[in-house]
Amino acid sequence: MDYADRILTLRKNNSLTQKQLAANAGISEMSIRFYENRRRQPACDALVALADAFNVSLDYLVGRSDNPKRY
Repeated sequence: MDYADRILTLRKNNSLTQKQLAANAGISEMSIRFYENRRRQPACDALVALADAFNVSLDYLVGRSDNPKRY
């Protein structure tokens, strides 16, 4: 699973719309859409904001780990 799959899965598992996730993470709704569709890769600050919004580790968010817990 890569970042796009994780963002989409986490968003749906948390019953969030793209607009709600964008507001929670302080990122534009269009950016969320682009990330989920692999049209754009998130910058570091966006990845941190998304990980914080979902309360998961960066490694989990980008697919480097299957453990969502933060350390």
